[in-house]
Amino acid sequence: MKKFIALLFLVFSSLATAQSFDFQYDHYSVIVKDLDKVGAFYKDVLNLKEIPHPSAPSGFKWFVIQGNSQLHLIGKDSVAMEHSKSVHLCLATQKLDELITTLEEKNITYYDWPGKENAVTLRADGVRQIYLKDPENNWVEINNAIHK
Repeated sequence: MKKFIALLFLVFSSLATAQSFDFQYDHYSVIVKDLDKVGAFYKDVLNLKEIPHPSAPSGFKWFVIQGNSQLHLIGKDSVAMEHSKSVHLCLATQKLDELITTLEEKNITYYDWPGKENAVTLRADGVRQIYLKDPENNWVEINNAIHK
């Protein structure tokens, strides 16, 4: 009986701590060379609101995604960058078709997951997604997933 109670204690104590940190998404950082050009993409194409850096140093541009979630651009002169589609910022919107129209009006190419230009991927869970590149070839996924 003591072994059974000890086992129950271990199971329930591990369950109690499994979700104990209550994380919330804070920010995503991207290293870029041309801070102004890349910043203009996120501001003018994706319509993210630029916000001031708390200590106002040069070499940074911060944007609000939603609520307290942010995108931080960090300007660096010499950083080796690899641009794999598997490493990307992902934004969700219920206005995906409106965004696609805007991209097409601005002659901005977007891709499906396999890489076909101006095509949309339909995931197995019903979510539609596209991928595009910022001016320094960092990948951005935009999908129509619903978050509650």
